[in-house]
Amino acid sequence: MKVAALAPDGLIRELQRSFAGGLAYAAFLSFCVNVLLLTVPLFMVQVQDRVIVSRSFDTLTMLLVIAFGGLALYGVVEFIRSLTFQTMASLFARRLNLPALEAAVSSSLEQGSAQATQAIRDLNDIRYFIASSAIATPLEAMWSPIFLAVLFAFHPIYGLVGAASLLVLLLLGVLSDVLTRRVLKEANEEGVASINDVGASLRHAETIEAMGMLPALAKRWRIRQVAMIEHLDLGTRRGKFIAALTRTSRMTMQLAIYATGATLIIKNEVSVGTLMAASILLGRLLAPFDSMIADWRQWVLAAAAWKRVRELLLLRSSLRQTTETPPTEGDLVIDRVVFAPSGSEQTVIKGISFSLAPGEVLGIVGPSGAGKSTLARLLVGVLKPNVGGVYLDGHNVYLWERASFGAMVGYLPQSVSLLNGTIAENIARMRTPDPQAILEASRIAGVHELIGRMPLGYDTNVNDGDFKLSGGQRQRIGLARALYGLPRLLVLDEPNSNLDAEGEQSLVRAVNAARDSGAMVVLIAHRPSIMQVVDKILVLREGRIAQFGPRSAIAGMITPGGLVEIEPNKRQDQAPKPREVTA
Repeated sequence: MKVAALAPDGLIRELQRSFAGGLAYAAFLSFCVNVLLLTVPLFMVQVQDRVIVSRSFDTLTMLLVIAFGGLALYGVVEFIRSLTFQTMASLFARRLNLPALEAAVSSSLEQGSAQATQAIRDLNDIRYFIASSAIATPLEAMWSPIFLAVLFAFHPIYGLVGAASLLVLLLLGVLSDVLTRRVLKEANEEGVASINDVGASLRHAETIEAMGMLPALAKRWRIRQVAMIEHLDLGTRRGKFIAALTRTSRMTMQLAIYATGATLIIKNEVSVGTLMAASILLGRLLAPFDSMIADWRQWVLAAAAWKRVRELLLLRSSLRQTTETPPTEGDLVIDRVVFAPSGSEQTVIKGISFSLAPGEVLGIVGPSGAGKSTLARLLVGVLKPNVGGVYLDGHNVYLWERASFGAMVGYLPQSVSLLNGTIAENIARMRTPDPQAILEASRIAGVHELIGRMPLGYDTNVNDGDFKLSGGQRQRIGLARALYGLPRLLVLDEPNSNLDAEGEQSLVRAVNAARDSGAMVVLIAHRPSIMQVVDKILVLREGRIAQFGPRSAIAGMITPGGLVEIEPNKRQDQAPKPREVTA
């Protein structure tokens, strides 16, 4: 089963099961590592108590062979454990990258927030954390009682000193959590919000520079930066205090174990060999807990990143179909569509119904704020209606699998954005370019000669700082992208807003060519001149159909501003009744 086909909660459960299995295996390897780490202290005890006393080189040789074998095995197991964490991190990223990106894009469309970059950053942070040594410390701490048991085996007093030392570090760990968790979490949230704000602002650098907005934006950014730095400094100071206290406590504990060993040796209760071994065992007993305190910030940041990714997946409201649908040639039917933005009480589209047959061109006009662009997004499945549906040949356009739906639809938004890449890649919609289809779309859009005059023609990189496209050029290339592959539904939102007379003539020829190929075209425009190419006109006012009918009956009432004088008895009742469709 493809991971992308799983529901978000199913994907999270599968990842948690895989992660738990990987942790269980890593815990077993950690047990082996901790057992093998006994090699050095036990070797020292045997050398002190047996080799030096007996002066036997044979005994020393055998102990060295056993010790070298144990350490070699330790190195192999440690390497396997590190590979296990690396594999877990890679698997985590590969399974979540695409679903998290899709969820972030969907959330950005529906809520107007730019979360895609933050989602990828969070996934990278989690992957680095899993692959780091920080995640192994709790597993090592879990098996620390092995060293405590050996200390008790040497002498109960050794064991009691070890247990007391362990208790002190556990208390310091709890204190570190209490003092730093909240402030580090707040610092992280402030940092994420600050980065998102800066990233969103930099996309409008030209406007910021031209209108002198940088000082005001810098002030806003500085306020958040100061809040983040204050929280971070407070958390760091507290963490460093606990870390210093921990190091001091460890050194004190080392002195205590030495003093205990010396006392027991004077009383002839233990051998001399246990002194150094007990010191090493105490160090190994406390090392994981010391590391956990030092790495606590990484744990807090990784937990916050996972929480954001998990919430993003679970709150994702759009779950598309994953089965590809073959090309169709049916009608476009809009059935009683109602839409209100998420979190808003204002309804933008109010019960719209109409239909469009292949080969028809529909012009949509109306005043600003009437809902024209929102309707365009509903037609191409970018937004999900609250009530009703948009159907292409009986299939819901919102639920349609996006790759196969994209082959059926061409969309030119009001604000044309070209992605980083060449002109050819942009026209081909970032897929593997088909030169013949690219040339065909460019010729239909009337931009073939325009592209030919660019520095590298179709290979011109649109994100190159040395070459910038004008608004009209971007719009005409965006039209070629919409026409790529001869789509069956073409939705053009203000396609002539940046065009000169030549560009508008090319647009008219492109719409006529799309109509002749059997495509349905929806044309949204304020300029009445472009309406000469449409077959029907739909007048939208305050989210409702004010008038709908043939161009010959409505075009004469369109004002230069795109408004329509409507007779009182020809409003919503002029809207067509929806056809019968199947969901």
